Amino acid sequence: MSLQLSLAQASATGPRAENQDALRGVTPAPALAASKGYLFAIADGVSQCADGGLAARSTLQALALDYYATPETWSVAHALERLLIAQNRWLQANGGGQPLLTTLSALVLRGRRFTLAHVGDCRVYRWHAERLQRISDDHVWEQPGMQHVLKRALGLDQHLVVDFLDGEVQLGETFVLLSDGVWSTLNDTAIAAVLRDQPVLQDAAQTLVNAAHLAGSQDNASALLVRVQALGETNIGDALIQLQQWPLPPSLKSGQTFEGWQVECQLAQSQQSLLYRVRDEQQQPWLLKTLPAHLRDEPLAGQALLSEEWFLKRVAGRHFVQVHAASQRQHLYYVMREYPGITLQTLYTQNGPLPLEQWRELAERLLRAVGLLHRRQIFHRDIKPHNLLLGDDGELRLLDFGLAYCPGLSEDLPGTLPGTSSYLAPEAFLGAAPSAQQDVYAVAVTLYQLLTGHYPYGEIEAFQRPRFGVPVNASRYRPDLPQWLEQSLERGVAADPAQRFETAEEWLLQLEQGERQSLRVRPRPLLEREPLKVWQAVALGSLMINLVLMFLIFHH
Repeated sequence: MSLQLSLAQASATGPRAENQDALRGVTPAPALAASKGYLFAIADGVSQCADGGLAARSTLQALALDYYATPETWSVAHALERLLIAQNRWLQANGGGQPLLTTLSALVLRGRRFTLAHVGDCRVYRWHAERLQRISDDHVWEQPGMQHVLKRALGLDQHLVVDFLDGEVQLGETFVLLSDGVWSTLNDTAIAAVLRDQPVLQDAAQTLVNAAHLAGSQDNASALLVRVQALGETNIGDALIQLQQWPLPPSLKSGQTFEGWQVECQLAQSQQSLLYRVRDEQQQPWLLKTLPAHLRDEPLAGQALLSEEWFLKRVAGRHFVQVHAASQRQHLYYVMREYPGITLQTLYTQNGPLPLEQWRELAERLLRAVGLLHRRQIFHRDIKPHNLLLGDDGELRLLDFGLAYCPGLSEDLPGTLPGTSSYLAPEAFLGAAPSAQQDVYAVAVTLYQLLTGHYPYGEIEAFQRPRFGVPVNASRYRPDLPQWLEQSLERGVAADPAQRFETAEEWLLQLEQGERQSLRVRPRPLLEREPLKVWQAVALGSLMINLVLMFLIFHH
């Protein structure tokens, strides 16, 4: 079931000449709501400024329009922060020499979680089981007589600091957003009494505003209430399968026409997927991916397939597979373009370790692709030579997004360890949340293997819980490897994330600059890099000393 909410709002000017409060609630189309959520906001323009009402209204207008234009894979907090920083600059630039200030509390409800962005002195509460809990702080000075003077607001400072809070939504709870014209007059006890006595949401909102002015509030008074009627899905795949409840395609035969596609042949079948080559009306080749018949009643498999298509559509670019819109679709599948080429695993199997120049060129392309992916806040989680296609057109493409993960939109089953064991970062085995650095580690192991034919810590079997000691130096297998590249790989496969490259772009920059840049990596002591040789040398030296001593003793 999708997230279901009810909304009520009320606002009154009171004794002021103008209402400088602003309220906004946005209910997008279901597909967009699944990825971006529902947005609710309250803003209170600062009246002592150029035009507080304009500041409040323009901020909510910009937020309502621009939030849903940000990439769907961005986290809620990341999207809100980027937008509010831009709005802060706009307010500072458009005050005509006067301050243009507003407070803001913006709440996004998505799936089963909420995110609050807050700056200023509006207040946000949660009302559940007859308990009122304030979840925002007032950004005002605490000195006597200055309790209504803002120390944080949009437009106030060049460097905007926003409070963010993320949490789990509870069924039946109500989020209560109030301007200071309400809460500064009605204390928490009075607010709770209104919510308890007025079960109808619109009545509660209107009563809060009226009660504030009856109690003597001299300010605009506004209330926005959001009640959770039904919880949403836990991840994007769950949401997609709910929105599009399609059956599996029938078994497709060569020469058959299916939903506008001409079926050419079945290419492959595994336990998890079924792949056909099909052609469109222009006879262009495509690949139709669906599920094998035994997964017909497995909702998780359907969710994974739709999630894979969803991610691929949002990382469009030359480094990734193009997905067809398939607007006539009535069954559970998706269609992607077929690219003639060879995987890097097949290339290695046929030719052995890659020549150094080709390896370095592919390394830079791979890091560019992964960097682009991470800027969309998507982690691939299955980077390996098998999933890298070197096309006949010369492009390197990252395949198979079946395990892709986006914070806030994806969720793993407890105890699962997605990916291929030999390419999993050490922290993943310890239960760490997916991260960009884990993809960087997989890139490093992939490049190490293509260069040497080995794994830095040895091959790791599925379900094994390995211990990561010291990686074998790549130059042991490739004496032609320059020292700076050797150190670069060493940093990429570092077991400690703190010693690893922080981003794919950081590593790419180092590769592009090459030997011109002295690496910020302290070379490991010879004992760590070549322990066998060191102890052999020590043993040999000890033997020589003993032989000399024996010679001296017998010839004294």
